[in-house]
Amino acid sequence: MVDAGFEVATCGEAAKKGMRTLATADDAVINRALREMARLLTTGAPTVLAANAADVAAGESAGLGRGLLDRLRLDDARITQMATQIELLASVAFPAAAVRLNDLIPLVILRGSGDTTRKLAAEAAACGVRTLAHADGGGVLYIDRSARVDDAARLVADSLDRLGVCNRLNLLLICPAVWDEMLPEVTRVLDKLGIKTSLPPHDHLRGHEWALDPGHEATVTIDTAAGPAEAAEVANAETSGLGAGIVTTDPEAARLFLDTCRGTGAFWNASTRLLDGFKLRGVPETGINVDHVPGPRGPVTFEDLFLRQYVVVPGDAAG
Repeated sequence: MVDAGFEVATCGEAAKKGMRTLATADDAVINRALREMARLLTTGAPTVLAANAADVAAGESAGLGRGLLDRLRLDDARITQMATQIELLASVAFPAAAVRLNDLIPLVILRGSGDTTRKLAAEAAACGVRTLAHADGGGVLYIDRSARVDDAARLVADSLDRLGVCNRLNLLLICPAVWDEMLPEVTRVLDKLGIKTSLPPHDHLRGHEWALDPGHEATVTIDTAAGPAEAAEVANAETSGLGAGIVTTDPEAARLFLDTCRGTGAFWNASTRLLDGFKLRGVPETGINVDHVPGPRGPVTFEDLFLRQYVVVPGDAAG
C-alpha cells in the first residue's frame, strides 16, 4: 500500500531542492519541460485513463457520491484540456518569484471542497501553513420577471453539465410574477437531466450545497425572490458567495443585481460555470478564493501568486 504521507513529504523535499535551479532557469528550459509534460500526458493517456477507471471503480465500491466521482473521473476530453493548459503555461513568462520561498511548503492550495477541505485548512493554520481554498461553493441563478423562457431553460441546462463542481447551479430563484410560467419549463429541463427539485417549504437551508451531499448531488433547490436586489442578497447571505447570475432582458434589473452581488462572480444571461480561471482568463486555474480580504479573489491562477520584493541599491550601482 502506498504511504501517502511519505509520498507527499518526498515530493515536498524534491520541490525544495529544485527551487534554486528552477528560480534561475531561463524560460526556454522551463518551457521545454512544460511541453514535455503535456506530451507525456497526451501519449500516456491510455495508461492514465486505465488507472483512473480503476480508481473510479474503487470509489463506486466504497460508496462515493456522484459529486466526488465526477471530480475523480477522467476522460479523453479532460486529459486533452489538462495538456492544453500545461502547454499554455509554456507560452507565458514564468513566475520565478513564486518559487523563491524559504520554507518547504509555505502555501498549500486545496482543491475540492467540503469537510475535508475545512479540516485540512484548519490543520494547516494550526501548523502555520497558509492555504488557498474554499470549502463551500454552489452557484445561484435568478429568473427575473422579464426573462425569456428559452434563456432560462438554456442557462439551467448549461449550469448543470457537471454535478461535482463548485460553480454548478445549486439554488434557482424565480420571480413570483413568472413562477407559474417558469417553474414547469425549468422542471422539464431538470427532469430531462435527471435532476430532482427541492421546492418550498424546504426541510434544509436554502443555500444547502447539493454537490457536497452524497447521494443527493443531482438536486437543485428552487424558491422565490421578489426582485433582483433580494435575489442578490440571498446569494450574498445564504450561500458561499461563490457566484450568482440573473436571467433578464431588463438592463436596469441586471444592473441592480450585479451591483448588489458581493460574490466572486456575477453574471447576466450567462452561466456560473464560467467562474473558472481557464474559461475566464485562458490561464490554468490553481484554486478559488471566496474570502473577503485583500488579495486574489475568485478563480486564482499562477499569475495571482507572484511575490513582490523591493531591492534598494546605491544610486551609482544602478544599471
